[in-house]
Amino acid sequence: MKPQKKLWSDDAGLFALAREELFTAVVGDIMDQLGAQRQFLPPRIRPLRDDMVIIGRAMTVLEADVWPEGRAKRKNAVLGKPFGLMLEALDDLKPNEIYVCAGASPSYALWGELMSTRALRCGAAGAIVDGYSRDTRGVLALNLPVFSHGPYAQDQAPRGKVIDFRVPLRVGEASVEPGDILFGDIDGVCVVPRALEREVFSRALEKARGEKRVQAAIARGMTARRAFARFGIM
Repeated sequence: MKPQKKLWSDDAGLFALAREELFTAVVGDIMDQLGAQRQFLPPRIRPLRDDMVIIGRAMTVLEADVWPEGRAKRKNAVLGKPFGLMLEALDDLKPNEIYVCAGASPSYALWGELMSTRALRCGAAGAIVDGYSRDTRGVLALNLPVFSHGPYAQDQAPRGKVIDFRVPLRVGEASVEPGDILFGDIDGVCVVPRALEREVFSRALEKARGEKRVQAAIARGMTARRAFARFGIM
């Protein structure tokens, strides 16, 4: 048997292929087929601009709400810092990583322009937050992919703290482990577990290329039923 051609050799190659040929729907379909059916983040998490595409490894960040009234009674020294461990988490970003933050109530901004500037300097792929983002004009000018609930200026400083990072997260129904691949576009953000990533992306590329053949056949006049019978894709 002829050995299968290797489609990519490293993250940079995989991420470039995904940006060029894939979209979240086809990746999600493959994970459904593999039994991983809770891999999309909540649909309220949207790109700041419709043409934004994000792909990279998850650098997970855990946020928690705080209240000024309880400041004097806090036992955890991290809660006494202005942003908790947010600055440490931001500075720990590596190339092709995505700052993904969850755990707090959606009542304030978890991302902004200065954070985007630092993330770009670190070589990060972008940010995904289960909450709001702010400084929208500045963030868009930097052209860093940011996915959030949308623009809202209320600051996290007196309302939330980062209490840990590079830890497992739960975002909606999806679990996100540090190092999982996150892939997002206008249709949402999906989580590809590290253990499944080679099979998922190999099969997604095959399906996406097949869908182009199906689309061309239908455009030439083939019926949907005949196309499905021939290609097994719809």
